[in-house]
Order: sequence, then structure tokens, then C-alpha cells
Amino acid sequence: MLSHPTLEQLQEMRLLGFAQALKEQMEQRDLSGLDFMARLSLLVDREASYREDRRLRTRLKRAKLRQRASVEDVDFQAARGLDKRLFLSLSSCRWIRERLNFLLTGPTGAGKSYLACALGQKACREGHTVQYHRMTRLLGDLSIAKGDGRYPKLMASLAKTDLLILDDWGLGPLTDLHRRELLELLEDRHDRRSTLVTSQLPMDAWHGWIGDPTLADAILDRLIHNAHRLELSGDSMRKRRGIRPLSDPDDETPRREDP
Repeated sequence: MLSHPTLEQLQEMRLLGFAQALKEQMEQRDLSGLDFMARLSLLVDREASYREDRRLRTRLKRAKLRQRASVEDVDFQAARGLDKRLFLSLSSCRWIRERLNFLLTGPTGAGKSYLACALGQKACREGHTVQYHRMTRLLGDLSIAKGDGRYPKLMASLAKTDLLILDDWGLGPLTDLHRRELLELLEDRHDRRSTLVTSQLPMDAWHGWIGDPTLADAILDRLIHNAHRLELSGDSMRKRRGIRPLSDPDDETPRREDP
């Protein structure tokens, strides 16, 4: 008689994992041999697992990763110069804990965005906060935020994120305002948080892309000197993959990086 009120109380207390596990125990006959502490331990474990799953879903939602990717599904057979040992080392997320950066360059279609999102997804699984941004869109958002008063809040959010992914670095021209905003962002994160950059431009062209020599020196000094680097090569994986059917946009299951 006490079962239903107890379940309702657990749900009101937001102990949803505990409530679901208790309901399952009530429906099972093979748990009668377990003592009170053993059954309680199972209930507590389920609640802890439920809460961690919920936190992971929240981190993934806030990360807004461009692709549903995972490090387990990365294709190491494709001829693109992907250093398997380095990448698997990065997937441990130790570099994020050590507040280092990762710079990933290579031609279009080499899978840079997928690899970046795979590392972002792994970081979320390891408990780190992540934000994914395409460079051109982020710079536009920063300029708009300055006009509507959101700039301090947006910069604070970017500064405190454990891993900031800047995809498609170097695609569009920079204004003087963009250079100064980029320097401010990287200064706030330098030696405090990790930044992952993907770019079609080789790193020796970044200084020229930024434009202003003084600001370029300052920006790259905060980005390059404490970074792991990986340069991809080879033909576009999209050409080898061909046309694929669209996936369900609400499906968050990682997709294998098949060539």
C-alpha cells in the first residue's frame, strides 16, 4: 500500500532514477534474496547513473557540436596523415586538464570538423564543458553582442568554457574590431582553458591572415606556443564517401566516419 505514495514522493523530490529503479525492483521476483543494504545500494547507483546521464545530455546540448561524432568511430584507415597515437592520446582529455591547445589543419574534406567534434564529445563525456563555434559566425555574434549589451556575458561564457572549438579558422577576412575581440578572447583563456582550432590555412599563413603584425604576434603567441599540432593531407573524404541519406536531426547517436 505504501508503494505508490513512495514513488510519487520520489518523483516530487526529483529522484527519478531512484524511482524508476524502485519500480523495477517491485516488479522483479529474483531480488527477494537481497538484504536491505544491497537493494538500497542498487537504487542509489541507479540515481547516480541517471544524474550523470542527465548532466552529459546537458553538456552535449550546450556544446552545440556541428556533427554527431565520437573518437571510437574515427576512421584511421583513410590516407590523410592522421597520427593515430597522437589522436588517441588527445582523446584522453589530459591536454584539456593541462589547459593546452590543439591546432588541426588540412585541406577541405579531410575530416577536421568531425575530429574536432569527436574530441568535443569525448570531453563532454569526461565532464568538461564545451562550446563549438564556426569562426565567422562567432565573430559576427561578438560584434552584434557589443551593440545589444550582451558582450560581457558572452565573453564570460566563452572564457570559462573548458574546451572552446573554433572551426574554420581563417576562412573570412578580419576587421580591426575582430582582431581585438579575438585577442581579448584568447587572452582570457590563455593558460586557463583549452582551445581547439581547425583551419584550411597552414599555420605559417595565419600571421598574414590576421593582418596587423602586432596583433597577429599577440594572438598567435597565446594560441600556438602551448599547443599540440596535427596537419592532415590527402583527398577529400567527402568525394570518396559520395552522397549519403540525411539522418534524423533529433538523433544524437554518433555517426561513424566512414570514407
